[in-house]
Amino acid sequence: MPAATIAPTRLRLGLAALAVTAFSAFGTPVQARGPEGIADVAEKVIDAVVNISTSQTVEAKGGGSNTMPQLPPGSPFEEFFDDFFKNRRGPGGGGKGGDNGGAPKKTNSLGSGFIIDTSGVVVTNNHVIADADEIHVILNDGTKIKAELVGVDKKTDLAVLKIKPPKPLVAVKFGDSDKLRLGDWVVAIGNPFSLGGTVTAGIVSAKNRDISSGPYDSYIQTDASINRGNSGGPLFNLDGDVIGVNTLIISPSGGSIGIGFAVPSKTVTGVVDQLRQFGELRRGWLGVRIQSVTDEIAESLNIKPARGALVAGVDDKGPAKPAGIEPGDVVVKFDGKDVKDPKDLSRVVADTAVGKEVDVVVIRKGQEQTKKVTLGRLQDPEKVQAAVKTDEPAPEKPVTQKALGLDLAALNKDLRTRYKIKDSVKGVVVTNVDANSDAAEKRLSAGDVIVEVAQEAVSSGADIQKRVDQLKKDGKKSVLLLVSNADGELRFVALSVQ
Repeated sequence: MPAATIAPTRLRLGLAALAVTAFSAFGTPVQARGPEGIADVAEKVIDAVVNISTSQTVEAKGGGSNTMPQLPPGSPFEEFFDDFFKNRRGPGGGGKGGDNGGAPKKTNSLGSGFIIDTSGVVVTNNHVIADADEIHVILNDGTKIKAELVGVDKKTDLAVLKIKPPKPLVAVKFGDSDKLRLGDWVVAIGNPFSLGGTVTAGIVSAKNRDISSGPYDSYIQTDASINRGNSGGPLFNLDGDVIGVNTLIISPSGGSIGIGFAVPSKTVTGVVDQLRQFGELRRGWLGVRIQSVTDEIAESLNIKPARGALVAGVDDKGPAKPAGIEPGDVVVKFDGKDVKDPKDLSRVVADTAVGKEVDVVVIRKGQEQTKKVTLGRLQDPEKVQAAVKTDEPAPEKPVTQKALGLDLAALNKDLRTRYKIKDSVKGVVVTNVDANSDAAEKRLSAGDVIVEVAQEAVSSGADIQKRVDQLKKDGKKSVLLLVSNADGELRFVALSVQ
């Protein structure tokens, strides 16, 4: 890590700061519990917080070990996280560039972690130890111990290490992050800028924060100072229990501006238990593709208020198929837990044990139904699907019809070839979209295939027009389409019929 510039920090004196020194009618500081509790926590847990030192051999032209959590392109936080992680290296990791030409060189990185078992089990972030050749754990008294990697989970950016302690260790336990309230005091301890065990404090600024860094985002946001080197360190409540693992910050410069994120202990405990038991994550799998329930879609499906996760597709080999879950179903409850949106469903399914039979409550055509599903195991998406060719009827001239601002035609061999539509996709193909239509605003395009209208299969433009006319007579304001792309991926789109 390049040498840090240490500048004085000025206290912001305002009403909030003055309130800290205010006294009540009984002569007791109004916010005494905060500062007094912080000192107690620090004294109790400091020996359980460790530094993580890694080394890696890289090409001379490389910028060191700067692995960071993968963010989707266009994430609003991408540039900030890039600033945070680039050039991350420990003392001695710098030096004059170009001295070694193209020869490999050693780079060092430093992060934080904490001991959860006196036998030598340590938790940290995956990005702290990613691609490392060697990992060492440095105890609070300076003792350096070589560590063995037990397992990692890239989706939650967590890792578990094992060390053989030369002496008795101090361990900390996890608390319940679900019990946190906005404004609760929290304490972060770690190794910022290689300065060793450093204690900072703040409050819980937000809960269940989704920053689009992964499929299971549900971060605790805090204004406790978190800087480079704090990654992997614990976030404590005032009882000295770990309620989060400090993972990310937002900062244009790499320094703390009071916006930090920690993986909540509710997530961490499940991941750590599986990594210790199996060395890998075994997440539950429902076997559905889901999307949000917009107000228009909710109106089309007679759901009030808009909520849940809309099933856009069902895997033929997944657990949902034999349970009777179908495209168009809206999942509103899973294993007794309410599902407000697709993220809720993704998280609760992933946290559920593989092989467990659960009740899944869906709304179908305005009525609630309960399906029993035995969860499968989520696999990494490395499936190669071979296209199976079947004989098609002789080419025929497409008959087009206009409806909903779309030019529509029944699928035939020529249209499949033109738009590269898989043989498994059935329905009515869109050949043109009126630029001023609602369909254009909803991003329908030529080559899309309408599979269902109002949850009924269609095979021609006339079928679609007939369903639209009936919905108008019934006083509906919108029509729900099940739309497939050329590869067979489904989504629901609600279009105005007015």
